[in-house]
Amino acid sequence: MPQHPGMSKRQKELARKEKNKEKDARREQRKKEKADRQPGEEGVDPDIAGIIPGPQPLPEGF
Repeated sequence: MPQHPGMSKRQKELARKEKNKEKDARREQRKKEKADRQPGEEGVDPDIAGIIPGPQPLPEGF
């Protein structure tokens, strides 16, 4: 027996609302984690911190 068209639309709307709730929860969690994180050193890019310029040593057994 086929469902009413309005019923499937309602199910889509509910699924969309649920997905948006989950996204909002993830956003809040990221915002909280970002606020709790320790600040990095001023003027240091964390992506390149610890990288040594120049030729790199050969790996063992090469």
